[in-house]
Amino acid sequence: MTTTRSLQGKTLFISGASRGIGLAIAVRAARDGANIVIAAKTAEPNPKLPGTIYSAAEEIERAGGKALPCVVDIRSEDQIQAAVKQAVDRFGGIDILVNNASAIHLSGTLQTPMKRYDLMHQINVRGTFACSQACLPHLLKAENPHILNLSPPLNFEARWFAPHVAYSIAKFGMSLCVLGMAEEFRSDGVAVNALWPRTTIATAAVNNLLGGETIMRGSRKPDIMGDAAHFVLTRPSRSCTGNYFVDDEVLASEGITNLDHYANVPGEMLIPDFFV
Repeated sequence: MTTTRSLQGKTLFISGASRGIGLAIAVRAARDGANIVIAAKTAEPNPKLPGTIYSAAEEIERAGGKALPCVVDIRSEDQIQAAVKQAVDRFGGIDILVNNASAIHLSGTLQTPMKRYDLMHQINVRGTFACSQACLPHLLKAENPHILNLSPPLNFEARWFAPHVAYSIAKFGMSLCVLGMAEEFRSDGVAVNALWPRTTIATAAVNNLLGGETIMRGSRKPDIMGDAAHFVLTRPSRSCTGNYFVDDEVLASEGITNLDHYANVPGEMLIPDFFV
């Protein structure tokens, strides 16, 4: 089966799409004329985290897409199911699921409150599983169905776990969903892949949690993840599944090797992300 390298008319269900990488993936798809379901919980502006589902919807529609903003806390199965139903009622189906929503708390074992442990696992692993479970009945009917998890390659080295065991388990849990679901749904033609950035990405979460200006200066713009995701999501689902993609490798495979325009601050030394 072949597919065009466009997402025109496709419906994407994206968790956490009100800002950052999720929004970048949404806007890139919107430029093709895609339908975007913004499944995120930010309905009211937050001074520390710019962007709501409504501001994201405006940006998506300015880019040429159709937006359906849905208030979804992905810890709630009922809210996920309600958003999936709205998506199908509005757009007729779901072609792509992007599991982007994530919680992060970088702390050692003795410094991790159990409520933070629970939050990371409820959003990262359980949320990914719950959204996949809710969308799959519709993906199974789609022409070129994809699930894309924003999670790292399965790099089981102690150095990636020791400083923040709870967070690492939660992120690698998303990657284990790729391992299992890619094989489970291979014969059905549903692609399940992971995508992760080589460098830190200039998002509000990185700014707030990882050290402010220094990290932001050495980061790339979220657009690199939007472009890399677009290349993955427009590949034939039957021949592109079970992969752990890294953004710059995806772009290189498409002949794009000059990544200077993605730098948040041109000329700055780039800071590697976790797990790569």
